[in-house]
Amino acid sequence: MADIEVLDTDITALEVDAIANAANTELRHGGGVAGAIARAGGSVIHRESAQRAPIGLGEAVETGGGEMPCKWVIHAATMELGGPSSAEIIGRATASTLRRADELGARSLALVAFGTGVGGFPVVRAARIEVDEVRKHLDRGSGLERVVFAVRGADAREAFERALEE
Repeated sequence: MADIEVLDTDITALEVDAIANAANTELRHGGGVAGAIARAGGSVIHRESAQRAPIGLGEAVETGGGEMPCKWVIHAATMELGGPSSAEIIGRATASTLRRADELGARSLALVAFGTGVGGFPVVRAARIEVDEVRKHLDRGSGLERVVFAVRGADAREAFERALEE
């Protein structure tokens, strides 16, 4: 069984095989986590994203990690450009990210609180959805050995910790 943990940390600095990005369907990385990932990873993130876009809501595609320690960034579309997210989309985006990580051969994956920034989705609900999807995925069999919920702030950390305890 994979180790699952919650860290209040900068996802761009984590030494994991893959990190997740809560993207829009156009794979434009302006602000929030997407912007931080694009800045930390360098031009490769923008270039490869432009080649892969657009993607459907809930779908996930990878780019290289650029200048970050990770090998891949898995961009999961949690909203249209500037639009809200939903429970269904967050569930599909999480499942797609986990499947893509396995397809890439990733052993470790860091996830973010999908849809809770620009998407405006409540972090407590997002945490429950994502934790449930991770558990279902791992129960079906996965090459993942470590899953990190990389969040920012005490509220998000506590929401994901509570969801893991349930």
